[in-house]
Amino acid sequence: MKSSIIMLAAALLLSASAALAQTPQLDPGEKLEKLQFPAVTMQLKGWTKFGNSHVYTLPVRTGQHVKISFETKSKFAFLAIFDLSKPDDEAFFGTDEDGSSYETTIRENATWLLRPYYSKVSPRRGLGAPYSILIEPLAAAPQPLQPAPAQQERPSLFPKRK
Repeated sequence: MKSSIIMLAAALLLSASAALAQTPQLDPGEKLEKLQFPAVTMQLKGWTKFGNSHVYTLPVRTGQHVKISFETKSKFAFLAIFDLSKPDDEAFFGTDEDGSSYETTIRENATWLLRPYYSKVSPRRGLGAPYSILIEPLAAAPQPLQPAPAQQERPSLFPKRK
């Protein structure tokens, strides 16, 4: 009886910590928009305003193949993608260093946080910048080709090693 209570308490603790990991920390004024993984290409348009921009959560599942692209005319606007199922606060992808698009096959179920932002370290020339995010579900990544059946031995000038 005691061991089942302890197991139940441990399961509740683990599920509570997993739920906490899925709740993003928002900056003051940010608005959270919860997305569903799209069946077709989804386009999000917005404006990166300091303290008044949208951030998005996107649930992803094992085996899904996705490409996320970020477009803006501003050289000071960027997109960072975080994995909310991980305990660290580091983005695993950022357009400031990694390019304008990210393509991957999902390895494990997770919820991603897509955060467009206007760089705080840049000399400001306005209140923000317009952006566009494309979320493209792609066909599964091609499987590696099977090796060709063993070919018949061809004559050789060199004897085979044994």
